[in-house]
Amino acid sequence: MSRVYNFSAGPAVLPEEVLREAADEMMDYKGTGMSVMEMSHRSKAYDTIIKEAEADLRELMNIPDNYKVLFLQGGASQQFAMIPMNLMKNKKAAYIVTGQWAKKAWKEGQIYGEALAVASSEDKTFSYIPDCSDLDIPEDADYVYICENNTIYGTKFKTLPNTKGHTLVADVSSCFLSEPVDVTKYGVIYGGVQKNIGPAGVVIVIIREDLITEDTLPGTPTMLKYKTHADAESLYNTPPAYGIYICGKVFKWLKKMGGLSVMKEKNEEKAKILYDFLDGSKLFQGTVVPEDRSLMNVPFVTGDKELDAKFVAEAKAAGFENLKGHRSVGGMRASIYNAMPKEGVEKLVEFMREFEKKNS
Repeated sequence: MSRVYNFSAGPAVLPEEVLREAADEMMDYKGTGMSVMEMSHRSKAYDTIIKEAEADLRELMNIPDNYKVLFLQGGASQQFAMIPMNLMKNKKAAYIVTGQWAKKAWKEGQIYGEALAVASSEDKTFSYIPDCSDLDIPEDADYVYICENNTIYGTKFKTLPNTKGHTLVADVSSCFLSEPVDVTKYGVIYGGVQKNIGPAGVVIVIIREDLITEDTLPGTPTMLKYKTHADAESLYNTPPAYGIYICGKVFKWLKKMGGLSVMKEKNEEKAKILYDFLDGSKLFQGTVVPEDRSLMNVPFVTGDKELDAKFVAEAKAAGFENLKGHRSVGGMRASIYNAMPKEGVEKLVEFMREFEKKNS
């Protein structure tokens, strides 16, 4: 069986050379006589793996020394609670609701305090990013929260919101490491790794040190305090050890590829191939306003549900997997993360062109 072109939104495609390397090391990691899957997280070999992973991530993202890097579990969804538990000192926060995940985070925030939706794009099915240059943010809000790239709807913040001096918290799950970022603009930048970095089961949290305190909301479990994990260098309990090992390999792959500015160029090139086709197509249309389009997730429709289903089925038969849109919106979606080769996008466009000829 040859490999398919996997357009899944997550768990998603990983670089082939990373998978090959992991396969080579599966039975015996560097002469230890065991797999990383079987290794104590307190061992010398594993200590090197997790420390190197952090050092490589710091180098890739240019993370300043006053930020901690935490490798945690519970996925991005657990952060929806962890963030207010740790940061909602005044019991008030501002949320910008640009999709399903931001909406879930906002709803979760309401459990812990006054979580205000200061902007939303739900009026047009989250197909754009609202203007965030002059939001009505309460003076005593503890933070401003965004989901930077919306996996389901295919939108991306090209300009960060004007937080008016408040701490910015961003979920970057589906655009993590796809382009350079200025970490200093954020208080917390976090994401599940299963879209652009590694296997499901790890969430990476990059958090400014002054936000890590003992002063959490009453009743916050020990395991949900950032301080617990920061003090123990992500080894308070058994971490998702194998997942972190794969993430570390992806960081090395990204460095070898030339870093995040090179990835951004590659991602822009891939996205342009697909968006240019959609813009010229008589059958397929993109669903996002052009200025807010994501480089990672490209939703599109034919306008006919039966034709959409036919396209997904025929595409699958031709070796293009996971093109069905999210169950909440239907249509199609191609996720073209870092590890998706340009050739995969070109082949998809070729297939779409043929499908259009036969079905219009």
